[in-house]
Amino acid sequence: MDLQQPSPPSSPSSSPSSSPLRIPLPSKTSAPSVNPTLRNLHKPIDPVQHAVTFNPTYDQLWAPIYGPPHPFAKDGIVQGMCNHKLGFVENAAIEPFVFDEQYNTFHKYGYAAYPSASACYNYVGDLDALWENDAISVYNIPQHEQKKQKLKKKALESEENEDAEVGPSVENPTSQEWLMKNRKSPWAGKKERVQIELTEEQKKYAEEYAEKNAEKKAEKERGGGRDKPEFADKSTFHGKEEHDYQGRSWIAPPKDAKATNDHCYIPKRWVHTWSGHTKGVSAIRFFPKHGHLLLSAGMDTKVKIWDVFNSGKCMRTYMGHSKAVRDISFSNDGTKFLSAGYDKNIKYWDTETGKVISTFSTGKIPYVVKLNPDEDKQNILLAGMSDKKIVQWDMNSGEIMQEYDQHLGAVNTITFVDNNRRFVTSSDDKSLHVWEFGIPVVIKHISEPHMHSMPSISLHPNSNWLVAQSLDNQILSYSTRERFQLNKKKRFAGHITAGYSCQVNFSPDGRFVMSGDGEGRCWFWDWKSCKVFRTLKCHEGVCIGCEWHPLEQSKVATCGWDGMIKYWD
Repeated sequence: MDLQQPSPPSSPSSSPSSSPLRIPLPSKTSAPSVNPTLRNLHKPIDPVQHAVTFNPTYDQLWAPIYGPPHPFAKDGIVQGMCNHKLGFVENAAIEPFVFDEQYNTFHKYGYAAYPSASACYNYVGDLDALWENDAISVYNIPQHEQKKQKLKKKALESEENEDAEVGPSVENPTSQEWLMKNRKSPWAGKKERVQIELTEEQKKYAEEYAEKNAEKKAEKERGGGRDKPEFADKSTFHGKEEHDYQGRSWIAPPKDAKATNDHCYIPKRWVHTWSGHTKGVSAIRFFPKHGHLLLSAGMDTKVKIWDVFNSGKCMRTYMGHSKAVRDISFSNDGTKFLSAGYDKNIKYWDTETGKVISTFSTGKIPYVVKLNPDEDKQNILLAGMSDKKIVQWDMNSGEIMQEYDQHLGAVNTITFVDNNRRFVTSSDDKSLHVWEFGIPVVIKHISEPHMHSMPSISLHPNSNWLVAQSLDNQILSYSTRERFQLNKKKRFAGHITAGYSCQVNFSPDGRFVMSGDGEGRCWFWDWKSCKVFRTLKCHEGVCIGCEWHPLEQSKVATCGWDGMIKYWD
């Protein structure tokens, strides 16, 4: 058959009637015709493509993506993710006792609680048995069963009583006799003991024991044991003489003790060591205004006072506490001082004679003790206690005048500011409270999310600032004006004090800030620039306390948990 060849495309001006007839060639394929919708039915969807040309089913959308097997998998399971030979088994969130209870309940009654159910009461298994047994488990006895058991018990007891009246059974008389004698268990009550005759030695011992008990009872009734002190207060003088040839006391300051100039210098060398405490030293205090004596509180329950000006030896030891001494504080003239111990006692000592003037206690541990700095209020004692209170005593009458109770943790420091009209306290609750003296209402509460506990606070010599040792290894400064605001620019860092209540202090001229740290060093910063000026390695353990001499401008005393007190110049 002859087919006409297609002519070249006609120009747009040519009419359609003039175009030659085109006959399409038949197309032949070996594959059968398939409906396109059926072809897409089982086709997985590629997650990379953004458009789908047909309506996929739910199963197609959520079908897993098949890929090559894991190269390190054994039998199709990655070994690193296996804790079982058949794959990864998660820990069941069900207690072993609950599992045992439901397991045994299912084997006995045929039903058990469904652990994965969201509802409270869902069960699997024989639901008819569930209704019959009121959904009890093997470990729960229903009330009607309890009543049945009680009735059975009573019936048995009545039968036993009847048998006892009639006599032993003919069938098994031995067992009946045993039941009569051993009806109660060995733990049911005290058995009657047969009185045995005592020997002469035992009689003598019993008489002595009875006499001692009678004496103790009589002493308790008289109240003798109550008035007896737990620990005897005593003191030992170690110097040559308590008064010199002119009649002056050993605590009298030297006549020529005065500051040569007002400029302080950083110490450079270690000049002296006082060693007498058998355990660590927790605090040191120079004698007020003159500094010719140094008071120290030890963890060996003793308070010692050392000569700084002349011999450099221990002058007196004060023994009155039965546990470690936590804090010490001089009166304004230095003739008396306070000591607070972990035996829950606060003692008021005479520095010269070593006698205890009075003892105060609330039954809680005092962490800090302070006298009111005003000359006319030297009889007022403030103590921060472990029970979150600041207690105020009148030492003349021995009565508690006031309690400041707003902190949420043990009170660590008491610092008087604003001409002693107010005082600032810090606590383990990571806050600072400002109080008006004598009024138990907080006038300022400083507590920020970034704040840590502040176990030591010191007042600047000009009384405008106070610095606080923060347990996040920095020293923060606050103004003592009306707002008591944090000065973010004045921040001293570099030392490590986390976990230790290392003392922070100022030089007498206010130019330097110093602090001990947990690694036995003493740090000195410049107050204006906040830069580290010098670091001295002072102690083997923690350097817990540091005091600048009030008159000699370049001398500093430090104490540590190694039991040493060191003097630096």
